[in-house]
Amino acid sequence: MEKINVLNIKGEKVSDAKLSETVWSIEPNDAVIYDALVLARNNSRQGTSDTKTRSEVSGGGRKPWRQKGTGRARQGSTRAPHWIKGGIVFGPHPRNFDKKMNRKERRLALKSALSYKAIESKLIVVDNFTLKDGKTKTAKEVLDKLGITKNVLIVVDELDENMVLATRNLNNVILLEANEVNTYDVIAAEQMIITEKAVKLIEEVLV
Repeated sequence: MEKINVLNIKGEKVSDAKLSETVWSIEPNDAVIYDALVLARNNSRQGTSDTKTRSEVSGGGRKPWRQKGTGRARQGSTRAPHWIKGGIVFGPHPRNFDKKMNRKERRLALKSALSYKAIESKLIVVDNFTLKDGKTKTAKEVLDKLGITKNVLIVVDELDENMVLATRNLNNVILLEANEVNTYDVIAAEQMIITEKAVKLIEEVLV
């Protein structure tokens, strides 16, 4: 892959970096990316919704009236679904939404997502992302200098307190360490900022 500019947090070019072609410049596989996104969304679901069937609601142990002779429709219980306080038909019950994906597919999905960012010029490499303090204003000024106008994923080699404090109140920012990078967050972000060291860490794992 061709070299990419390395900027400082003021938005000034300081050097060049060459990204690995096997991580940042592969032909993206849309099908595997889709599967990875479905897996991420499914695995985040709790699956704890529950409703009571007619066998679980209280009451209704006695037949409300005799079978014949009353002129009314026959009933066996006051807890049948069509009665007030009756059981729920076809309601949700606890279930596990987890999906599985093999390791090769997960790696391919992540490399495809990273390649899209590089191919579409939505990747910004910085020499570091060290902030002087933990103020939100400071983080916003840095993002403005880097030309960030939309949702952004910031990937660093190591988190520090100032980074976390300065970015946690910004709705358009996701801050991750290199070992936490995942397909869902990469795809969800319009732009991606990554430090040089984080690039090396990701390449060590995915190459």
